[in-house]
Amino acid sequence: MPTLRSPRTAGADPEPGCDVKLLCADWLEAVSGFAASGERFDLVYADPPFMTGRVHAQRGGAFDDRWTDSAAYLRWLGERLAATIPLIRPTGSVLLHVDWRTSHRVRVLLDEMLGERCFVNHIVWSYGLGGSSPRRFARKHDDILFYAVDPERYWFEAPRIPATSARMRGQTKKATDVLQIPSINNMALERCGWPTQKPLALLEVLIGACCPPGGSVLDPCCGSGTAVVAARRLGRRAIGVDIDPRAIALAGERLARGVGRDGR
Repeated sequence: MPTLRSPRTAGADPEPGCDVKLLCADWLEAVSGFAASGERFDLVYADPPFMTGRVHAQRGGAFDDRWTDSAAYLRWLGERLAATIPLIRPTGSVLLHVDWRTSHRVRVLLDEMLGERCFVNHIVWSYGLGGSSPRRFARKHDDILFYAVDPERYWFEAPRIPATSARMRGQTKKATDVLQIPSINNMALERCGWPTQKPLALLEVLIGACCPPGGSVLDPCCGSGTAVVAARRLGRRAIGVDIDPRAIALAGERLARGVGRDGR
């Protein structure tokens, strides 16, 4: 198994208990090593390929998201989830980030693996940007499936967002299962050049809600490392895994230079 490494952090030292490591490996290879070493996690957040049928490329890297058919995709994902779920603590949970192409199939897969009682939320990330079509309603959201290992024991702290009503002006309220967070536009300072990069604001909400303070996060398809960056900022420990060395290099750069409020 490849060696985990901790990025050198510029600026202030991280908070105690927020150690972050990166591993260049296939998801399945990595969790096999974690199982052997006794590593356990409070939260698994995975943003796997979406079965888009194309190659995604930007200046920072690329990945091939072409599959023979949906059965091949589900076999690939199912094998990895089956190996990962035993590594989650009894109070832990899974957040699986998918979209309209596979969310219905993946929810059935998780129902079969964990049990229907372990389903917590079907979270909708509504982002607004993107194209439209004269033949359908514009597709402007992703799906995040939230499952608990034990529906009676999982840790959760409801995130709070600014209230919008006149009566509650200046106050906050609990977030709903529809998270309205803008995606990263092409000119944003946060953008690092990795295709399908997710906004830091989204991952901070998810990790803050679903991983206890000082807990541990696994992102087995970490891309440019947004989840591990969010975990570090929130004082959680994290391991980011990606099969592409360019992704690991980008994630390491983001962690090494420290990340400000603009996501850089």
